[in-house]
Amino acid sequence: MVERASTPAGPNGKAVTADRPEDIRNVVLVGHPGSGKTTLVEALAVATGALTRAGRVEDGTCVSDYDDIEQRQHRSVQLSVVPVAWDGIKVNLVDTPGYADFVGELRAGLRAADAALFIISAAAGADGVGGPTLALWEECASVGMPRALVITHLDAARADFDDMARTCRELLGGGATESVLPLHLPVYGPAGADGHRPVTGLIDLLTQQVFDYSAGEHTRTEATPEQAALIEQARGQLIEGIIAESEDETLMNRYLEGEDIDLDTLVPDLERAVARGTFHPILLAAPPPEGAREGLGMVEVLDLITRGFPTPAEHPVAAARPGKGSAPTPLACDPAAPLAAEVIRTTSDPYVGKLSLVRVFAGTLRPDETVHVWGHTPGGNGEPEPDHDADERVGAISAPFGRQQRPVGEAVAGDIACVTKLGHAETGDTLSQKDSPLLIEPWPMPEPLLPVAVQAHSKADEDKLSQGLARLVAEDPAVHLEQNGRTHQLVLWCLGEAHRDVALERLRSRFGVQVDLVDHQVALRETFASGATGRGRHVKQSGGHGQYAICEIEVDPLPEGSGIEFVDKVVGGVVPRQFISSVEKGVRAQAARGVAAGYPLVDVRVTLFDGKAHSVDSSDAAFQTAGALALREAATAARLNLLEPIAEVNVTVPDDHVGTVLSDLSSRRGRVLGTEPISGARTVIRAEVPELELDRYAIDLRSLAHGAAQFTRSYARHEAMPGQLADSIRNRAHVST
Repeated sequence: MVERASTPAGPNGKAVTADRPEDIRNVVLVGHPGSGKTTLVEALAVATGALTRAGRVEDGTCVSDYDDIEQRQHRSVQLSVVPVAWDGIKVNLVDTPGYADFVGELRAGLRAADAALFIISAAAGADGVGGPTLALWEECASVGMPRALVITHLDAARADFDDMARTCRELLGGGATESVLPLHLPVYGPAGADGHRPVTGLIDLLTQQVFDYSAGEHTRTEATPEQAALIEQARGQLIEGIIAESEDETLMNRYLEGEDIDLDTLVPDLERAVARGTFHPILLAAPPPEGAREGLGMVEVLDLITRGFPTPAEHPVAAARPGKGSAPTPLACDPAAPLAAEVIRTTSDPYVGKLSLVRVFAGTLRPDETVHVWGHTPGGNGEPEPDHDADERVGAISAPFGRQQRPVGEAVAGDIACVTKLGHAETGDTLSQKDSPLLIEPWPMPEPLLPVAVQAHSKADEDKLSQGLARLVAEDPAVHLEQNGRTHQLVLWCLGEAHRDVALERLRSRFGVQVDLVDHQVALRETFASGATGRGRHVKQSGGHGQYAICEIEVDPLPEGSGIEFVDKVVGGVVPRQFISSVEKGVRAQAARGVAAGYPLVDVRVTLFDGKAHSVDSSDAAFQTAGALALREAATAARLNLLEPIAEVNVTVPDDHVGTVLSDLSSRRGRVLGTEPISGARTVIRAEVPELELDRYAIDLRSLAHGAAQFTRSYARHEAMPGQLADSIRNRAHVST
């Protein structure tokens, strides 16, 4: 171990600090809802002395789920960072929500971290390693992120460590079951009155020692003969797994020849394999009993983080310089290098204002320095967004610790800190030196697919609505805001119902804006399915200057995408030249308003072939009115189609749920275009589905596939709606008018 330069945190409120990237570990905790991520973070904070006891809320020192919304909903909805110190190493524990609706917070946590702890509940059965966990495991594997597993809830009535460890090996091992193996086995105490045997300690398979936690402290004992038999079988499998992932090709031969491989060889090989992301150990954990400081497995989890997980320097991130075609290059994780940092999360604090959570990848971030803020690059063309290309002065820098902000003098490369007064910076933006701007490609965010149409509750809310929505979107990049020009609705696109509820609650409680939900409208269109003629007659005499205009038109359907085509075939000057454009204006204005159900008319050719005018009473306004009347009359004589948008949908679903999803798509009037098997026992279903049937699909698909399916959608075209459904919509439109 190298000499460390860190200051541990404690209940005195001092921040954990680090002077070098080698003294920092950034770890994200992920897992399904209720797996025990937040409980584990608090137990680790207690074990390191950062907290006096778990769940403490007085003085604002509860480390997770401290937000008012989290308190009301009794679940995590945002990530939190808890720095602790262990063996001279600063460990930034990044706790993330487990619920699928808050995957945006999870992705932010993945960008902030260099390794991941997958928290699995021993009582969850196969659901503990369900579809979302498998997908996240593969995502981490694709970028080479080191991973370890921590099995929790060992004392639950249905807990089965052996069964859960076997499930993890089979589902997460990717065919190489020796890459996911337990480092420890549980020790069970005497059975209680209900027959349940509590977990009182663990067996370290490498050292063959037993650690007893029954008294709330980490003490060593000798293995019993029964425990020695368990060690012999499991230890051999573990050693083979470590050797298989080691870089020493001769080590396996030595082991197979019966040589006893000493710990001085095995432990470094284990640490290298974990850091490279090729071996994924399984650990055990349980919170401390009431009044105790050390929970079961806390020392072992902390030792793995500090000795096995990589330093920030071993997990580089690339950045690009201004200019088209600039290729990203890896950043040197060096405090002396030019600054490169990324805004991981943006929040509004009632006392300090805008607060930016920042991961520093290179250089050193200092207060009162001017930095360059460079924003996202849609389309990847290397050009910054105009609103995110500015110089700003950094405010105070602090280390987050639950609700508290603990002041620090600076944040070096590899560290995570909070910054105030960055008015232009938003989540995903890059901070760099003002004379050497850089852009770090933002992490991929899921596409929000649940539309939520809103309107201001009152006039006072209407005045604050645009600012409140802008701040909401800046804080949560998983929320998209759409001002639909066709339906004239304000639409928030969210990831699910829980995400929607949190977004609306933040609008109300944090930004002071109350909104009402309204039915989301889909942009329908109308068109002529057959040709027709119409006569528009607008003749009025009111004692003074009259109005006189008559025009006759012919309407013919055109192919999709043709729009409105106007043709002049007037002969003999029956409609004066100056009024032909007036007829066209009237026709186009009426087409925009619709002719049957109030939806825009598209893809028709309107031919003006006859009409009449008066030398005194004809006017531009009169012929505009006549043109509109002619189009409406033609519509009454023609067969009309109501056009609905069709979306191309790609659904990625586990093979076990393919039949259920196909049946559901059929019930939504979907047309399946094909299926394609992909890795991980999954299938991609390609289909075309009317957008009217997709409003709640993000919610329904999650229920159909137990959260293990995802889908994307894109506009394909408009096509004619079935007659019965079209008639129903027209009838509702007539009733409403």
